[in-house]
Amino acid sequence: MPVLFVGHGSPMNAIEDNGFRRSWQALGAEFGSKFPVPQVILCISAHWLTRGWHLTAMSAPRTIHDFGGFPQALFDQQYPAPGAPATAREISQSIVTPPIGLDLQEWGLDHGTWSVLKPMFPDAKIPVVQLSMDYNRPPAQHFALGQQLAKLRDYGVLIVGSGNIVHNLRAMKWGAGQQPAYDWATEFDQKVANHIQHGQLPVLNDFQTLGQVAQLAHPTYEHYLPLLYTAGAANTKDAVRFFNAEFQGASISMRSVVWS
Repeated sequence: MPVLFVGHGSPMNAIEDNGFRRSWQALGAEFGSKFPVPQVILCISAHWLTRGWHLTAMSAPRTIHDFGGFPQALFDQQYPAPGAPATAREISQSIVTPPIGLDLQEWGLDHGTWSVLKPMFPDAKIPVVQLSMDYNRPPAQHFALGQQLAKLRDYGVLIVGSGNIVHNLRAMKWGAGQQPAYDWATEFDQKVANHIQHGQLPVLNDFQTLGQVAQLAHPTYEHYLPLLYTAGAANTKDAVRFFNAEFQGASISMRSVVWS
């Protein structure tokens, strides 16, 4: 299976007819033609932070509307994909360090997951498991866990990271039309894209060495961490393809990556 990192941006992208959503739809159409249809989707979303790591292991994960101030139409969205309890247990048992717990009732599928999967796989028939992230752990540990997840690609599991390469909500420019990105946002996005393009994936762990540029790109970096899981699950033989290499609101990079 390929590995995907998807810049999800505003939750409204899930329902608005814009270029981002259309690209997710087009990517979903490649499964069953260019790529096999996934047996299970494992999603790492920026929006589930926990102590330690956990996998959703319920048979019917709920659709979580973890946002506020948006139209009712967004809150009405449901993504009733089944869970995959057996797969969650197998992953938990196969990875000893770090230990991965099983969540039977607390979480579900948050908007980092369903907002991109619903346009890709609208029939919601493919089972979905979501993996939480321990924000207290250093970036290299997230990357290392992604490396351990890589073996799942051989068993029909589609690994999807959902976050943003640049994510600064405080600096967003609201208004009609496309807003030009900040210089620091473009600089950070281009540096990350260059490392990915040249297969320098472990270097992505060192993003904080960029100093103020990194701090502006990620005042908090939970939206960057899903990229590390997918980069860890990729390998040097994979072809790299970017899509949605644009900005939303001047400070949200929508750049997304397919490794295949």
